[in-house]
Amino acid sequence: MKTAIIIPARNEEDPLPNVIAEIPPGVADLVVVVDNGSTDRTAEVAQQAGAIVVSELQPGYGYACAAGVLAAGGQGAEILVFLDADGSFDPAQVSDLLAPIKTAQADLVLGSRPAGGMEPGAMPPHARFGNWLVARLMRLLYGLHVTDLGPFRAIRAGLLVQLNMQEMTYGWPTEMMVKAARHGARVLEVPVRYRVRRGGRSKVSGTVRGTILATYAILFVTLRYAFR
Repeated sequence: MKTAIIIPARNEEDPLPNVIAEIPPGVADLVVVVDNGSTDRTAEVAQQAGAIVVSELQPGYGYACAAGVLAAGGQGAEILVFLDADGSFDPAQVSDLLAPIKTAQADLVLGSRPAGGMEPGAMPPHARFGNWLVARLMRLLYGLHVTDLGPFRAIRAGLLVQLNMQEMTYGWPTEMMVKAARHGARVLEVPVRYRVRRGGRSKVSGTVRGTILATYAILFVTLRYAFR
């Protein structure tokens, strides 16, 4: 099954080359970096590292992911892996996410940071609490037994098309989960390690504005689709 790793990136020129270099040889057929309006050398270093570079000028995590999905689909990818550009996740664990899909045990595989362990300082306390709270809501509203809402995940491309994703900002990962649950898809978690980002500042937990916007989007999406 042809596999693509999609890396949304905005001003991540420092950590991005190492993230791409840490992807084990042969684990994926292509790596797509989506430059989401960077003002630094993100696109240049990604291309130098051997990735396919796609430009998406509309700011928003969902917009970047959607652009990556479109590019990967054009290359015939059947499994899509979403990986952050900041080095907080270990690319060596991509194979852990792919295994349940390749063995037909799951349609969507989520990387669980609480299950895999976090480096000190990798996730601030307010983010840990929000993550725990929404994970509980997922169980109550959708019967989805998860411990994390992390963006490091793998999904069958055919399923993602069926989900008809609409949330183009911070709500994209949450929408994917709740819609997959409502579609009766097989959702599975695997433990993943979570590290302190390797450069730059988080667009979410690194600023008060980012934290507020992300929290609102995640809660809104979680509740919105529960009553449709």
